[in-house]
Amino acid sequence: MKRMGTNKKPYYRIVVADSQCARDGKFIEQVGIYHPLANEDKQVKFDKDKVKKWFLNGAQPSLVVRKLLNKNNFRFDRDLLTKE
Repeated sequence: MKRMGTNKKPYYRIVVADSQCARDGKFIEQVGIYHPLANEDKQVKFDKDKVKKWFLNGAQPSLVVRKLLNKNNFRFDRDLLTKE
């Protein structure tokens, strides 16, 4: 997650990044946004196709990103194993 926004009004970009890069540094692709101060139904937005593509390529989510995705009904085992 890449922190954006101003002091006391943060929002985060959910990004795919190399583990060697800094938290707010270079990233490969943005897959979603997290607004912790917004209404609960508008807090997290992510592109399921991009997330699924990166997980199938071996990307590992951080603990916070995993919790946000689970909270929004993206289950890793179920969603990654189902064929479209």
